[in-house]
Amino acid sequence: MSATLPPASAADITPTDEYAMRLALDQAQNAWLVGEVPVGAVIMSGGKVVATGYNRPITEHDPTAHAEIVALRHAAQLLGNYRLPECELYVTLEPCAMCAMALMHARFKRVVFGAADPKTGAAGSVVDLFGQRQLNHHTVVQGGVLAEACGQLLRDFFAERRALHRSRRSMVLTPPTFDDLTPPAEPIPTGDASELPDPENKF
Repeated sequence: MSATLPPASAADITPTDEYAMRLALDQAQNAWLVGEVPVGAVIMSGGKVVATGYNRPITEHDPTAHAEIVALRHAAQLLGNYRLPECELYVTLEPCAMCAMALMHARFKRVVFGAADPKTGAAGSVVDLFGQRQLNHHTVVQGGVLAEACGQLLRDFFAERRALHRSRRSMVLTPPTFDDLTPPAEPIPTGDASELPDPENKF
């Protein structure tokens, strides 16, 4: 059975954990910059970065392109193996069921996440796939590393999205005023008839 540890306190976070999660936060910022939900992932082995990834299902037109899967694909290619038993994954948001199963298929030694996901989290929030005794691989799971920073990034992103949506909606729903529809009046000539516009002059 997986060793699912309680949420990390400041005293529990090692320098390596903090370093890796801050790199994952940088990756999450990259996702935000391209319009994706800001989730980032980093894969470490022996204290060194192996691969990184960020959410890109929209930009890649790929529903499987979560941050964890993107990083996992890179790591497998770089290490030349689909099994990565010496690797640890750091991700800013609790993995979903798809990502959790991919990580277990790859035999990850440890999975560390930042913010819990009460809607789709598969490391204890909704289900705990890592804790299924029937599965043939079990990994150590640690949640809550830099949880506040990871959660705040997501809150800021969705607040910006909601504000943008409200702004666009108000532009559509607000009818134009009479002044908006009326072109400015032509100046009235004040001299002789030679100042009147020539109806035959089209330009």
